[in-house]
Amino acid sequence: MDTIQRYCPERLWVQIVRKTSDQTDGTRVNAVMQAIREQLASRMLVPGERLPSIRQQAERMDVAKNTIVEAYDRLAADGVITAKRGSGFYVSGHLPPLSLADVGATRDRSIDPLWIIRQSLEAETDMLKPGCGWLPPSWLPDEEIRRTLRRLARDPQTGLLEYGHPYGHFALREQLSRRLGERGVAASACQIILTDSGTQAIDLICRFLLEPGDTVLIDDPGYFNFQALLRAHRVQLVAVPYTEQGPDVQAMAELLAQHRPRLYLTNTVFHNPTGAALLPIVAHRVLKLAEDHDLLIVEDDIYAEFGHNTSPLLASFDGLNRVIHVGSFSKVLSASARCGYMAVRQDWAEQIVDLKLATTLSNNNLGAELVYSMLRQGSYRHHVEALRTRLADVMGRTLHRLEKLGITPWMKPQGGMFLWVRLPHGLDSAKVSREALQEGVVLAPGNVFSLSQTAAPYLRFNVAQCQSPRIFEVLEKAMGRV
Repeated sequence: MDTIQRYCPERLWVQIVRKTSDQTDGTRVNAVMQAIREQLASRMLVPGERLPSIRQQAERMDVAKNTIVEAYDRLAADGVITAKRGSGFYVSGHLPPLSLADVGATRDRSIDPLWIIRQSLEAETDMLKPGCGWLPPSWLPDEEIRRTLRRLARDPQTGLLEYGHPYGHFALREQLSRRLGERGVAASACQIILTDSGTQAIDLICRFLLEPGDTVLIDDPGYFNFQALLRAHRVQLVAVPYTEQGPDVQAMAELLAQHRPRLYLTNTVFHNPTGAALLPIVAHRVLKLAEDHDLLIVEDDIYAEFGHNTSPLLASFDGLNRVIHVGSFSKVLSASARCGYMAVRQDWAEQIVDLKLATTLSNNNLGAELVYSMLRQGSYRHHVEALRTRLADVMGRTLHRLEKLGITPWMKPQGGMFLWVRLPHGLDSAKVSREALQEGVVLAPGNVFSLSQTAAPYLRFNVAQCQSPRIFEVLEKAMGRV
């Protein structure tokens, strides 16, 4: 992939202003106002905080001092900031409600992560969704789930009416402990906390470990919802370039020294969006860097069942010292029966459970009963094996169809459901996606996954959602119109 630049909010605000340098003074004033509003939206400026002086802001944003004077005056007139004679300008009043759309760099709506999620979830049933991140319903064990639910409903011992244990369903946690042990992760049932999803697990971890203003490393390209979730926690995001073997270790070392992040959030197996898997040597280097720089790591492993568990896990090398391991059954069983989990070091478990009780009280006990019952059935193993075979088949066919259109893979994954591909002639994937959407096809353009916004020629394809030939017909037409 192209060299990825580090994300820096101030640098982006400077770029916003510089892009208007050949336009009118009024446009430059508006750009300065927008940059300051974005600082407020992202909580980089808080009520009562003093703004840089007019001279300092002019130098920082590379504009004339009278531009800053006008911008400050307008913001003061809007009640956003307050002028104090002889002292300067200060942020006034209370912060506005948090709007994720206003946090970070201004984006075209078609490459906004939350917009992509909404398009996929709100799409009509006849729309094709190769850009979504889940399996088609027909690939999931619908009949087995219904039979299991009927059996649970008849069993008077099933907990259908109560909140359940704060840590979650004990028998399922024991089952998860055994399953993790088979992958080299030593975690007792007391170190495993059930949640309603992998996303909720990560949200709880962020509440536990992060304070507003902390810095967090994420992959670039990387799963787009990590960006939205972390911005909701008002932290600073720094992009680490991702390679076919895992994060760029040299770049990561430089970023750790420069930014001193608190946390690194990543996928290790069938990375989203690239489909890559972490190599053992890279895993060891990442953990050594984490030790040297007092870095904590959240390992999101929700695609584990799509492979044969041959890829290394950071948690297996680390022993849950610096690594928190997160999993979920939403991808492989059901997105409706919500059930996720985290495995953490023992001395953190009770504190995280306290946060869980404070924010959600309990978790989906019925979902946990369902997952536990499914895991104990031989049909679950057959379902997973069939999924792997089916994904391998559609991966090959999707690659062939894309290559016929001149679209090349960044790499050829060894499993999973994601393909990260580059459009020919440097076409802008956001423009192609807008064209395809008009014809009922939801794509996932590259910059949705790129904090540094350097993945414009790339698209992520979910091969499980690419069975209709119409997808490739619409894609070819869309590329021809851009």
